[in-house]
Amino acid sequence: MPNNMESDLNRFRKIVKGKIKQELRRFVANGELIGRQGKKSISIPLPRIDLPHFQFGNGEGGGVGQGQGEVGDEVGQGQGQPQPGKGEAGEGEGQHTLEVDVSLEELASLLSEELELPNIENKGKKNVENKKYKYTGIVNRGPESLRHFKKTYREALKRTISIGKYDPANPMVIPIKEDKRYRSYKIYNEPVANAVIVYMMDVSGSMGDEQKEIVRLTSFWLDTWLQSQYAGLERRYIIHDATAREVDQNTFYRTRESGGTLISSAYRMALKILEDHYPPQEWNVYLFHFSDGDNWSGNDTNECLKMLESDIMPRANLFCYGQVESRYGSGQFLRDLQKHFGENNPKLTLAQIKDRDAIMDALKTFLGKGK
Repeated sequence: MPNNMESDLNRFRKIVKGKIKQELRRFVANGELIGRQGKKSISIPLPRIDLPHFQFGNGEGGGVGQGQGEVGDEVGQGQGQPQPGKGEAGEGEGQHTLEVDVSLEELASLLSEELELPNIENKGKKNVENKKYKYTGIVNRGPESLRHFKKTYREALKRTISIGKYDPANPMVIPIKEDKRYRSYKIYNEPVANAVIVYMMDVSGSMGDEQKEIVRLTSFWLDTWLQSQYAGLERRYIIHDATAREVDQNTFYRTRESGGTLISSAYRMALKILEDHYPPQEWNVYLFHFSDGDNWSGNDTNECLKMLESDIMPRANLFCYGQVESRYGSGQFLRDLQKHFGENNPKLTLAQIKDRDAIMDALKTFLGKGK
């Protein structure tokens, strides 16, 4: 019986996984899922499947093949059966959905399979994760695999001499239980791969609630994927209009601003954060900037291009610019980046996110290089 239950559970998991993969694009664009997120899992609604079954009646209502009638008579609804579209509120059961808790690791794996994302080669050793063992002393109890042969022999030799049984002509020293000595050890965590994401978002008047929601969803799935690649992941958040400021995650997604746009203000702040806290030889650095593409002037755009080329991209694994479509945005900044850096710069990735349905395509564009 336990084997059958395990087999059924594995089959159920495969069904759930297949269903999620079929609907992954819709799930990615659904902001409600983020609200269902726990610490390490997320609840995903799936349609409930009921197996068909027969229900026996009392035989009093008649039916096809019963009662009066002639060959060729139209078969209608039985007496007492409800007519479609008519009737009052009832007590019957409706259609329900089943919510399945899926770990963020599983979601990242499904995202990876669907988008065919490569694993990332990490650099730097900063965060504490991998377990290591360090020998710290000698004790008289422990596993044989940790027995210290030299110290065990020394103890056996001292005991043999002390009881007068040591013969220099025939030096036989046989350890007993009390002679045995073992290495003691301490488990500690060794720093391994470490990454920081710097999110930047234009919050000027042309970025509405829908544009910010698209940024929020894209950022969530970026986090989910990068967490599967790195043991430690830090996030920094910058919002900007004509000026930039660093904020917490909640403020990043909920701020409502207005006014003009100077993109260089965000890039200057991002560069200062990297210089002060994240040396490139130790940290994997990812920068994501989201905007509708409007900038105050061509001079500021030129300053942005210079900072990207000389200061920011040399420090980063990847700089990603996502242009969120807005009815008020010109989209010029994306064209300026394309013109200046070309299509094949290994450190720069550009994506145009027209609506929620385009989030999956943007994720593949951003993460497909495996940097």
